[in-house]
Amino acid sequence: MCGRFGLLHTWDEMVESYRLVSPPLNLAPRYNIAPTQPVLAVLAAAASGGAGGGNLAAHFQWGLVPSWARDPALGVKMINARAETVAEKPAFRAAFRRRRCLIPASGFYEWQTQPGGPKQPFWIAAADGGLLTFAGLWETWLGPDGSELETCAIITTDANDALRPIHHRMPALMAPGDFAAWLDVGDETDTAAAAALLRPAPDDVTTARPVSTRVNNVRNDDASLIEAAQADTAGGEQPDTPSAAARTQGDLFS
Repeated sequence: MCGRFGLLHTWDEMVESYRLVSPPLNLAPRYNIAPTQPVLAVLAAAASGGAGGGNLAAHFQWGLVPSWARDPALGVKMINARAETVAEKPAFRAAFRRRRCLIPASGFYEWQTQPGGPKQPFWIAAADGGLLTFAGLWETWLGPDGSELETCAIITTDANDALRPIHHRMPALMAPGDFAAWLDVGDETDTAAAAALLRPAPDDVTTARPVSTRVNNVRNDDASLIEAAQADTAGGEQPDTPSAAARTQGDLFS
């Protein structure tokens, strides 16, 4: 799964990586992005009614709310979509056909089960220090009052050999050469090409290091979270659940 990640790269770096043509967004480094919080997403300009080439950046709430949902709280359960079933699951299949996006990250966290102790968090980043790019989906939910809520989910796949000792799932990572194919939803009935991109990343794409269990608390958001630390076998906070993370939503959207 993917339940926490960070985005530390600058806007200028993302403009170059994702061919962004949208106005600059004011981005501050974020070390502990959690479910229900706003995340940066990249989508083809044509997907939002634009014309010409290039891509747009927008903030979506993490936790996809299907257009047919009666209650937007359903999104708390929809932070990840499994690559194996994304084309068939009612919550995700329409977005998979029509609304695919890229979600930039500087790294993500996974928790390794420890015998007789708390789960050990790991910070997993690009081996070359660059951006990681998650395959994502987005959706627009209309409220009874006519308001719109734009949300997204991160697609996960089986972990590769390098990360499997930490966790059995990982985000589906997109290589730069696959960005255009993933964002291209011109033929909504043919999703085979997009599905073929949802595979474990090569083992040498990422590096992993154990970090402090301070990341388990969504209120902690600073550079010390990604510093290498010895495995914590003596105790520590357990990871917050998505509902706990939701308590910070008001601060981030205000």
